[in-house]
Amino acid sequence: QVQLVESGGGLVQAGGSLRLSCAASGRTFSSYGMGWFRQAPGKEREFVSTISWSGGSIYYADSVKGRFTLSRDNAKKSVYLQMNSLKPEDTAVYYCAASRYSGSFFSPREYGYWGQGTQVTVSS
Repeated sequence: QVQLVESGGGLVQAGGSLRLSCAASGRTFSSYGMGWFRQAPGKEREFVSTISWSGGSIYYADSVKGRFTLSRDNAKKSVYLQMNSLKPEDTAVYYCAASRYSGSFFSPREYGYWGQGTQVTVSS
């Protein structure tokens, strides 16, 4: 069983930065592929970024590419999403997710564990 706890959300002005953290429990964290998704009001949950178990494969949605950076620290059982040059359209609840598999995955269906989410609000 894996439990995920996100932190780091908040209110920021357009052009600002936030760093989201996701802390995981469980002995096999280092073998899990991890991902971040977001959901804005009235919209479906959408893919943001994913990282393989080793950190060797990282992918981003086109909407965040060049602005967001995903990393992980297996010793600390954590993943981090550095978000720069934030835009009002980045406003959403951001969810951390863990897959039972070691790769990078784009679909929410590939993830078996989810955090409770953290709110990110970007004002114009």
